[in-house]
Amino acid sequence: MNSKSVYSLITRYLILVIVAIPNLFIFYKVFTPLTVYLSYLVLSLFSQVQLTLPSTLNLSSLTIEIIPACVAGAAYYLLLLLNLTTPMALKKRIKSILFLFTTFLILNVIRISAFALIITNGYTYFDLAHKVTWYFGSTILVILIWFANVYIFKIREIPVYSDFLSISKDIKHKKSKKRKR
Repeated sequence: MNSKSVYSLITRYLILVIVAIPNLFIFYKVFTPLTVYLSYLVLSLFSQVQLTLPSTLNLSSLTIEIIPACVAGAAYYLLLLLNLTTPMALKKRIKSILFLFTTFLILNVIRISAFALIITNGYTYFDLAHKVTWYFGSTILVILIWFANVYIFKIREIPVYSDFLSISKDIKHKKSKKRKR
C-alpha cells in the first residue's frame, strides 16, 4: 500500500468511529428536520395536515410524532459504514454517499407518509404492517439501496474484505522483501 492508500484507509475508519461516538447524533440532527418537513409536504398533497414543531404532524384527528426510530439514523450510519469500508475514489465516494442518503430519505418519507395515510383511514392491520416493515422491511430496504448503489457506481470492491485483503497482501509483500535480503 502506498502512503495515500494508508491515509485513505485510516481516515475512512476514523470517520466511522467519530460519527458513531455521540450516538449517531449527527444523523438525527440532519435527517430529523428533513424527514419531518418532507413528510409534511408529501402529506399536504393528500390531506389537511398541520406541522407542530419540532416533529409532530396533525393529520385528521390523529397526532403523528416522527420519533428517532422513524428517522432511522442507524440505517444512515449503516449505509455510511458500507460506503466508507469500501475502497473507492473520493469523487465516486461522495456521489455514492449522496445517492445512498438521498434515496433512503426519499423512500423513508414515502414510507412514513403511506403509514400516516393508512392509519388515518382506519386500516385494521396497521400495527402488524408497521412492525413487519420496521423489523424486516427496513433491513431489506438498506440492502437493496446498497446493491443499487454498487450497480450504479460500478463498485467492484467488497466492504471491509477488500481493505483486509489489501493490508494482508501488503504485509506478505513486505515479508517476502525481508526474506530476499
